[in-house]
Amino acid sequence: MNDPGTLALTLLALAAACAGWIDAVVGGGGLVQLPALMVAFPHAAPAQLLATNKLGSICGTSVSAATYLRRVRPDLRTALPLAVMAFAGSMAGAALASHIPRSAFNPIILVVLVAVGAYTLFKPSMGQLENLRHAGSRRHYATAGAIGLGVGLYDGALGPGTGSFFVFALVSLLGYRFLEASAKAKLANFATNLAALVVFIPAGAVAWRVGLVLGVANLAGGYLGARTAVSKGAGFVRAVFVVVVGAFVVKLSYDTAAQFGLL
Repeated sequence: MNDPGTLALTLLALAAACAGWIDAVVGGGGLVQLPALMVAFPHAAPAQLLATNKLGSICGTSVSAATYLRRVRPDLRTALPLAVMAFAGSMAGAALASHIPRSAFNPIILVVLVAVGAYTLFKPSMGQLENLRHAGSRRHYATAGAIGLGVGLYDGALGPGTGSFFVFALVSLLGYRFLEASAKAKLANFATNLAALVVFIPAGAVAWRVGLVLGVANLAGGYLGARTAVSKGAGFVRAVFVVVVGAFVVKLSYDTAAQFGLL
C-alpha cells in the first residue's frame, strides 16, 4: 500500500472523523471509512484495507466506549460475555479475511443492511423502551455471547457495519433501548477491533502512517458522537440509525450495480 498525497490523506482523515461520529452513535462507521480506503488504494489487498481500517477504528471505539462506560454505565454482566465472545469471533474472522475476494464485499454487506434497515423501519417502537428478555438468566447472557461470536466473526472477516449489527441484535433479540445497546456495542466493537489487530499486525498487513492518521480523526469523531448520543437519548440514536442504514443501502446498491455492469 503506497502512501497517499497530502490531499488524499486529508480527505481520508475527514472520512474517518465522520465515521467515528457515526460509529459512536449507532455503529457502522466502517461503511464510511473502509470505502474511503478502497477509493484511495484501489489496488491494495483486502487484508491491508481491513487491517488499516481496524487501526483507525480502534482509536474511536476506545474513546467512545470509555465515554459510554462513564456516562451510561452499561450492565457488565451482559457486556462482558458479549465482548469476550466478540473477541474470539473476530480473531477467527480475521484469519479468514485473506480468503474473501474483494468482489464479495459489497453484495454481502448490502443484503444484511437491507434486512436490518427494513426490520427497524417497520417496527417504530423497537428500541424506544427497554423490554429485556430473560433478564438476569443464563439464557440472556448466553444470547449476548452468541451475538458477540456471530457479529465478531463477521467483523474480523469483513467489518463494515459491525457496530450497527451489534446495536440491532441487542435491541431486537434482548430488548435493550437503542442508547443502552449502543453502549454495550462499543465495548464489543473495541474487542473485535483489538482481536483483528492481534492477527493483522504480526502478518504485516497494517499501513501504519495511514492508520494512525485515521485513528486520530476517528478518535475525535468518536468522542463527539458518544457525547451527542448520551445527551440526545434513544429516539435520536434510532433516527440516526435509520438514516445511516438507508444511506448506506443506496450507496452500496449503486456500487454493486456498477460492479456487475448493470449501470
